[in-house]
Amino acid sequence: MQGLKELLTLEEQRLKKIKETVDGRLIDVPDGTLRVTSSKKKVQYIQCVEDINEAGYKLSYIKKEDMALVYALAQKSYDQKIKKLVDRRIKHIEKISREYEDNEIEEIYNNLHPARKTLIKPVEIPWEQKLADWKNKPYTGKEFAPGIPEIYTKKGERVRSKSEKILADTFFDMGIEYKYECPLKLKNFGVVYPDFTFLRKRDCKEIYWEHDGRMDDPEYAEKAVRKINSYIANGIFPGDKLIISYETSGVVLNDRVIKMLIKKYIT
Repeated sequence: MQGLKELLTLEEQRLKKIKETVDGRLIDVPDGTLRVTSSKKKVQYIQCVEDINEAGYKLSYIKKEDMALVYALAQKSYDQKIKKLVDRRIKHIEKISREYEDNEIEEIYNNLHPARKTLIKPVEIPWEQKLADWKNKPYTGKEFAPGIPEIYTKKGERVRSKSEKILADTFFDMGIEYKYECPLKLKNFGVVYPDFTFLRKRDCKEIYWEHDGRMDDPEYAEKAVRKINSYIANGIFPGDKLIISYETSGVVLNDRVIKMLIKKYIT
């Protein structure tokens, strides 16, 4: 499963922060445990402390003025349970992380001799083959109207704006394969042409990038919002399979923002 290694690392980091918190809170705690009972609809709190000499427990009712002790004992019990669970889970994750690699099944096939590969039907198609098949599938993009300035990317493709060239050249420089204005049919909207389409390695999903470059133009902005809503209506959500970047006449496309979006949603 692509990306599981990263998820395991993030979960381990989360659990270690929790462990650090509860370990700190368990340094200076009162003795014993808390027992909660009720008598005549009145809640009573009892401190239970192990009595080594009597081989049992010493029980003491906690007075109302000692409610701080009640809170401390309750917190102690909770923190001990959290610590026990977190310690166990960290050990599990550490063991899995040592043994697991995202592409371990794919690597068995990749490491075979080329002649042997021709004899094998892999259980999973290697990523390079998936990407090549996706890339080589032909499509017809949107036509250019006469008189529009000709702008070309480093890849040699014609695009519609300088901002799209910046985006395309960034993808090219980072070695990210993309399709420019590959048609996509949206129910109850018709065919749209996302500015860029990607095949994401971590989950093999198609990801779409729309750049809305004139958001201070009311008519343009209204059309852009309608288009985004049509994506959503078809189960393509921003922050999941849809990336959106924006510009106005006063706020231009930011290279840092582009790379942050790429890192978050594509690579």
